[in-house]
Amino acid sequence: MNYEVTIDALANPTRRAILGRLRGGACSAGEIGSTLTVTQPAVSQHLKVLRQAGIVRQERAGTRRIYRVDPAGLAGLYDWLGEFWDDALKSYKEAMEADDRN
Repeated sequence: MNYEVTIDALANPTRRAILGRLRGGACSAGEIGSTLTVTQPAVSQHLKVLRQAGIVRQERAGTRRIYRVDPAGLAGLYDWLGEFWDDALKSYKEAMEADDRN
C-alpha cells in the first residue's frame, strides 16, 4: 500500500483512536468499542477501513475476531515521512558546516 491510502485512513480521529488502542496490544472489536464514544457498528466500519488500508489485520479466535496493528501497512507512511527527516538532517548539517566556516 502507498502512504496516501494510509494517510486517508488515518485522517479520521476515531480511526486514529482505534490505532492507538491497538498499539497496546491485540483485542476484539468489542474491547475497542468499549473505550470509544461511537456505536459498535461504527467501530466495525472503521476497522474495515483500517483493514482495507492494510494498517490493521484481523484473526479469528473461535467466534471472535481479534485485531492488531500490521506494521507492514505503516511502512509506506514511515518511509515517506523519513524522506522529510533525511532532508531536515541534511539541511541541519549544511547549516552547521556553513557556521563552522564563518
